[in-house]
Amino acid sequence: MNKKHVAAYAVVAAMFGIMGALVAVNKKDPPPITTAIAPTGGKPHTAVDNLFGQSLNDLQGTPQSLAKWRGKPLVVNFWATWCAPCVQEMPELSELAGNDGGKTFNVIGIGIDSPSNMSEFAAKLKISYPLYVAGMGGTELSREFGNSAGGLPYTVLIGADGQVRKTYLGKLKFDELRADLAKL
Repeated sequence: MNKKHVAAYAVVAAMFGIMGALVAVNKKDPPPITTAIAPTGGKPHTAVDNLFGQSLNDLQGTPQSLAKWRGKPLVVNFWATWCAPCVQEMPELSELAGNDGGKTFNVIGIGIDSPSNMSEFAAKLKISYPLYVAGMGGTELSREFGNSAGGLPYTVLIGADGQVRKTYLGKLKFDELRADLAKL
């Protein structure tokens, strides 16, 4: 190796050393991650508690407390009008809900969409279960139930005891959902 190459390597190495030192000096520690947890009488705060703590508008724009669904098995379907698999599964989900009539379980839809889009959609399809408008906040709510990618449709099966029994990402397989409901 000649002296020019050694000198060039030394300069490059020195530059990397200086850049590394500058990055280390200017690096800021990330802020601490904090989570606000509402008091729950000693019980840990859960996604279900948060769901039942919500008040969302129905399609008429009237705020509705979701706490009224506590105490009976509940199918929570996160959906949007622009989501083709959501739209495809809704008639069968509506039929399932209508056939049971709330005797053994309830179904609610939480729309990650605008009130006008949802109302227009609901006027076309006769959906037999309540639809609530969550907008983009619905995505965050679905993430609390394990939907880390925020994909739709996303369905959550909650037992009468308030425990999440199962989650379903993508278009529902109704034989599987019926079997899971029968186990409750």
